[in-house]
Amino acid sequence: MCDRRESTTETAHPVVTRRSVFGVAGGGALVGVVTACGGDEADGTPIATTDEVPVGEGTIISEHEVVLTQPQEGVFRAFSTVCTHQGCDVDEVSGGEIHCPCHGSRFSIEDGSPVEGPADAPLEELEVRVEGDDIMLA
Repeated sequence: MCDRRESTTETAHPVVTRRSVFGVAGGGALVGVVTACGGDEADGTPIATTDEVPVGEGTIISEHEVVLTQPQEGVFRAFSTVCTHQGCDVDEVSGGEIHCPCHGSRFSIEDGSPVEGPADAPLEELEVRVEGDDIMLA
């Protein structure tokens, strides 16, 4: 598992996006990041099953730092658990929203967009694929 946590009183992650990696280090560096942090789950290892993600809600897969949601039956979305406000981990999915405990930001289960601040940027969306009952990062 790739652990990017910093030593703070809150659970925090540095905000590193694909765009910033390309802009600063070039395309070759991204492969190393994906290899180091993506591991087996990007190679087809299931991270959850479809019955673990309630319709209209979602579930947090902490060991993979992923929030899986099912906004409509049979439609699955995945987002990073890292809040875009100050890098805390989101910790709950309820009422059709993803919640960050640090400062009260809430995000849509549909597209990860902020529905309540202070976060003003969406959660990073990740690609997933469903094979049978298994959900995998693409």
